[in-house]
Amino acid sequence: MSTVSEPVSLSAPRGADAGLTPKQLANKYGLTISGKRPGVFAYSRQLWGRRHFIVAFATARLVAQYTTAKLGQVWQVVTPLLNCAVFYLVFGVMLKNRDIPEYIPWLCTGVFIFQFTQSAVQAGTRSISDNLGLIRALHFPRASMPIAFTVIQLQQLLISMVVLIAIVLGFGITPGASWVLMVPALFLQCAFNTGLALIMARIGAKASDMSQLMPFILRTWMYVSGVMYSIQGSIAGWPSWAQRLMELNPASVYMELMRHSLMPQIFDPALYPEHYQTLPQHIWVIAIAWAVVLFVAGYVFFWKAEEEYGRG
Repeated sequence: MSTVSEPVSLSAPRGADAGLTPKQLANKYGLTISGKRPGVFAYSRQLWGRRHFIVAFATARLVAQYTTAKLGQVWQVVTPLLNCAVFYLVFGVMLKNRDIPEYIPWLCTGVFIFQFTQSAVQAGTRSISDNLGLIRALHFPRASMPIAFTVIQLQQLLISMVVLIAIVLGFGITPGASWVLMVPALFLQCAFNTGLALIMARIGAKASDMSQLMPFILRTWMYVSGVMYSIQGSIAGWPSWAQRLMELNPASVYMELMRHSLMPQIFDPALYPEHYQTLPQHIWVIAIAWAVVLFVAGYVFFWKAEEEYGRG
């Protein structure tokens, strides 16, 4: 004789759990939504726990980036030097920019420092969309990706700085106590770049076309930031509000800090009275404000969409 078992509902709670809502059941047994975004402080602890992964990932990507090139890692230095050569040909030779003493080291400093920001933003924009396989396969704080790509650009800059210092010394500019200021200047710029990369990573994850648009935006930013010319000399006749706006440009701020730290002699009124320029008032305060505001805003902005990365 065969028996027919009564259908059992898997969704309906029985016994002591009868009558409880799904939310009450989840609270009773400590259940949470899979993939739920943690709080910002818990997220920060998770991210700090992945710091070794971030550095290892950045180092591995940096090494692999030039494995197929015949010159290999040399391109980390050759690329900014070629940019310097092109800008010097156009602005130093063809346009006869002679208002700035020791123009070549001054120009190279601007190119190297701006390229640090430019490369970090471009890499951050693609950091999520170009690594969906890794993001979908492993569970880790997604902010690790744009931060790792910023670390890659920092590693490249530190390698390039060796060449930049050699150029500065080659033009007779002697080291001084101001060189110590390069460390906090680079730290502040790195924080600023990280925040901007986090912002662009979230935008780029949702709008892949942004990676195609960014080179044009960054090129425009470069031309208005005084990479190839002196902002203070160019805006002397501008309205005061326009001068202030140009001086608040974060790219200009970090370049000015690095130039005055690395080459204080070319701003010495005793040596070059016709080119005497002082740092804009409160520039260190401006640099700190940009770094803190952009880093915090970028971090929170990216964290709020943590659950969405890698989906769709």
